[in-house]
Amino acid sequence: MSDYLNQVYSSIDEEHRGKPAATRRQLVAGAAAALGSMGMLAVAETAHAQLPKSQRNDAPNTVENIVNIAATAEVLATIVNTVGPEKTPGLPARVKRNIQAAARHEVIHYETLTSQAVGAMPATKRIWVPDSVFATPESLLKTLVVGDQIFINAYLLAGTVFARAGGLRGSRFSRFAAEFMGVEATHRAIALEALGQLTGNDAYYANDRAFMKFAQREGTPGILTTGLPGFYTIDEAVKRLQAAGFGFGEQGTGPGSFYDYDEVSKRTPNPEFVRTVDLS
Repeated sequence: MSDYLNQVYSSIDEEHRGKPAATRRQLVAGAAAALGSMGMLAVAETAHAQLPKSQRNDAPNTVENIVNIAATAEVLATIVNTVGPEKTPGLPARVKRNIQAAARHEVIHYETLTSQAVGAMPATKRIWVPDSVFATPESLLKTLVVGDQIFINAYLLAGTVFARAGGLRGSRFSRFAAEFMGVEATHRAIALEALGQLTGNDAYYANDRAFMKFAQREGTPGILTTGLPGFYTIDEAVKRLQAAGFGFGEQGTGPGSFYDYDEVSKRTPNPEFVRTVDLS
């Protein structure tokens, strides 16, 4: 069995970690049988084989690791942007609509990353979200500013790694990362603009970047990552999200709840003004 399919089956096992070991083994065996009967084993292997490959030893910044972490991050983003407008009291209508649009963007990003064209596999689709994220409009928006910056940094890093892999596919993946990063930058700017309105002062400027931040220190005041530099390894994205209280398949810090992507994404809004919904 390939390492890729081992990862697929390990993910199934992890998703059902609360069930007895015998039950988990049955689920994995059933998934293998179903994939085989549908001829999907070869499809999965083909998608994995199409990932651009680098000749360097870039661990943890491998193409496979980056797309998998990106898919997992998009799971988290879908959940926060879908549940946030549902649970956060006092969100202005325009802010709510913008966050709902962002939720649809993240669903599309996730579906693209996990498609056969890219072949990503999320580490988990079960996310622990701190209750504090949804306590006030300001806490939700500050969470979005921090999270979107982490995604910007991750996609800038991804573009570098994909380009380094070379070839037509590497260059295409690098462009994909740029297209995703641009959307995350828009989300960040919209959240900053809303924070300025909500706080009633000019502490937050939506147009505060001449370059999207990579290694530079965070200059935005009053958020969790103020003063911190960017990161050069993709696993740091996970660590920073965990430091914010999120848990990936396990309980995070502080009071909160688990949310499942498959359940939440069924009710993710799909505003009619969301356009350019596929990659060229």
